[in-house]
Amino acid sequence: MIVMKFGGTSLEDAAAIRRAGEIIRSRLAQRPAVIVSAMAGVTDQLLAMSQAAGAGEREPALKLARAVRERHYTTAGELLGTALFTRFHAELEEDFDALEELLRGIAAVGECTARSSDQVLSFGEVVSSQMMAEAWSAHGLNTRHVNAGQCIVTDATHGKAVPQFDETNANLQRAVAPLLADSAVPVMGGFIASSKNGVPTTIGRGGSDFSAAIVGAGLNAERIEIWTDVDGMKTTDPRLVPGARRIKIIGFDEASELAYFGAKVLHPATLLPAIQKNIPVQVLNSRNPSNPGTQIAARAPRCRNIFKAIAVKRRITIVDLVATRMLMAHGFLHAVFEVFDRHRCPVDMVSTSEVSVSLTVDSSEAIPAIASDLQKLADVKYSGRKAIICLVGESLREKPGIAGQVFGCIPDVNVRMISQGASEINISFVIDEDDVQRAVERLHAKFFAELDPESFD
Repeated sequence: MIVMKFGGTSLEDAAAIRRAGEIIRSRLAQRPAVIVSAMAGVTDQLLAMSQAAGAGEREPALKLARAVRERHYTTAGELLGTALFTRFHAELEEDFDALEELLRGIAAVGECTARSSDQVLSFGEVVSSQMMAEAWSAHGLNTRHVNAGQCIVTDATHGKAVPQFDETNANLQRAVAPLLADSAVPVMGGFIASSKNGVPTTIGRGGSDFSAAIVGAGLNAERIEIWTDVDGMKTTDPRLVPGARRIKIIGFDEASELAYFGAKVLHPATLLPAIQKNIPVQVLNSRNPSNPGTQIAARAPRCRNIFKAIAVKRRITIVDLVATRMLMAHGFLHAVFEVFDRHRCPVDMVSTSEVSVSLTVDSSEAIPAIASDLQKLADVKYSGRKAIICLVGESLREKPGIAGQVFGCIPDVNVRMISQGASEINISFVIDEDDVQRAVERLHAKFFAELDPESFD
């Protein structure tokens, strides 16, 4: 069997949903299970309405909810026709009534907790998966809706819950495997889950990719397909370099590194369950299904190019600590990282000198609070509007002179931090966000002027 995941841009309207249905039809012989995101833009709208309700702004929150309700009614009507929509309308209405009641409750309290936020955000995938199953069934596919919240079990960390694989795998074998054996097509929402106590949770923004990998690993899939709106992974972001080329095949480790450092095609955690089960992942374009996309495999053929791709991670903050007396003291670095752990803030890069430590983190509202805690340990400065440029390739430690080639391309760009040697497959450095465009253009021109036809198209 295979797992097919369709992102929001592949389900943005009735035409896109029909197109996705035809792609599923073409895979029926391979027994697909389907994971769907919320319709394009819906999760952002749900987040906005939860924030408005949390601020006590009940009417703006309800106005957003009614707009989302109307969009789903219109799309379902186009897909189902009058008779089928009349029956399905009651189910949609019940869901959206529950959403509005939840928003009224949040507004009355004047606070949107992480638990309440997860409940609001879960509506996008709940309603989307129900509607997709109905629509594709109306167009001749034997689809069955499966409640993802009753299959994927997580801890109770709302906003970015951690999957509990043993319980999840058992649920998938119980609820999904029999449908596949009966030649049905299970349709589940991505991103959503439940704690062991049945409380709705989410596995983080972009988590539908992760859901697909969790389901694929739990059902021992032969392949996981990620359907999006681009022709696979590119040598860099085409918005920065319009001539960026498609990567035909890439290794798990390289793809994971690119996803973490800003490549938007995949969620950073997506590949972990697939890696553990050695399940190949294919990134495909629902608007151009004949394109072979990008294959992500345990091992990729050796590439003649030094690098496979350039990724950019924006909205980075550098935190500088100076502690003349404390830096070499036992436990100092442990105390520093405890602060970031307490604020649940991951660190991307670290650089140390005799009396200072520099770290990079995603910019967030927590930075001032983190700096306040760090000031108990050292003098602290932080500066935002930075970006990490990450060049990913194979066995970089074995290739002398690479750093010279990289930085020789950008002699007039101020480089704030460099990471080389910590990983065999990437060189990363930090620059101002305003310098990203010219830096990536020059690096791409240098390293992708000629392409290995086995790896690129």
